[in-house]
Amino acid sequence: MQGLRDRAIATGYGLGWRLVCRLPETWAANIFQFFADVAWRREGPKVRVLETNLVRVLGLEVDGKKLRATSRESMRSYARYWLEVFRLPVMPVQRLVDGMRTEGPFDEAFATLAAGRGIVFALPHMGNWDQAGAWMVAQHAATVTTVAERLKPESVYAKFLAFREGLGMEVLPDSGGARPFGILAQRLRAGGIVVLPADRDMTGSGQEVDFFGEKTKMMAGSALLAVRTGAALMPVVLWFEGSGWGVRIGSEIPVPPVGTRKEQMATMMQEVARFFEDGIRQHPADWHMLQPVFLADLDPERQEAARARAALNGQGSGEELT
Repeated sequence: MQGLRDRAIATGYGLGWRLVCRLPETWAANIFQFFADVAWRREGPKVRVLETNLVRVLGLEVDGKKLRATSRESMRSYARYWLEVFRLPVMPVQRLVDGMRTEGPFDEAFATLAAGRGIVFALPHMGNWDQAGAWMVAQHAATVTTVAERLKPESVYAKFLAFREGLGMEVLPDSGGARPFGILAQRLRAGGIVVLPADRDMTGSGQEVDFFGEKTKMMAGSALLAVRTGAALMPVVLWFEGSGWGVRIGSEIPVPPVGTRKEQMATMMQEVARFFEDGIRQHPADWHMLQPVFLADLDPERQEAARARAALNGQGSGEELT
């Protein structure tokens, strides 16, 4: 039964990639928006979780009408992300470059790279980071390395791996092979760029931070890499802007001069969380968080099971990266 299910999923992704690339873009966009609206109207578990997260962003006093309107736009934004994932292989490079609006100290970032020092970009699940990675490669001839969740079935993971490598990125699996931390450290010491999602703890052993007035856990691998390699840690937020995209980077978050490594990482990840907060507040519909992230929403037994798995796998040191 599982084999049949895996084959069906793999076939669906394959057909999606071929069909969406061949359809006129406006047709494909209308189809994706239609299904996003259907999912939104049904108010299934994912939409309810999304709205629970958005309440923290919009404020506990937000009225139901505004919350529903924002969640609808968020579902459409999420659908657009998937549409662009399927269409990026056929998207002209010049459109990637011309369609991006940048904010923040990019000169500082490129000066850092020019000096031979690596950068860790920490980002939330927001906008289209695949497009941003392709833009970075195309516009600045940069080498971008990241870590991706090893999806099942394996054939689907292979498609996403080929897709991202086709955009010019180096992609390391988060499991099923050599632990990626050491490879990422090598890339940074060689002056490369590492991009890591950080706003959702996948292991149960992430760094606890204050986020929209509540507690959550974030992946601390980006901070640990900066501490260990001397690379610059810079937070990033992404959003959709008309038919294009927006990206804002923050200034380098320095390693605190005092404190244990754990304390240094905690301070740095709190700064990352604050930067994410500001960007998500400005573009709440582009935060694609359809999973519980706030500790108050997480099942304690599942958290404990995740911590136990992390301990069994020798994790908990901050080397968990996705």
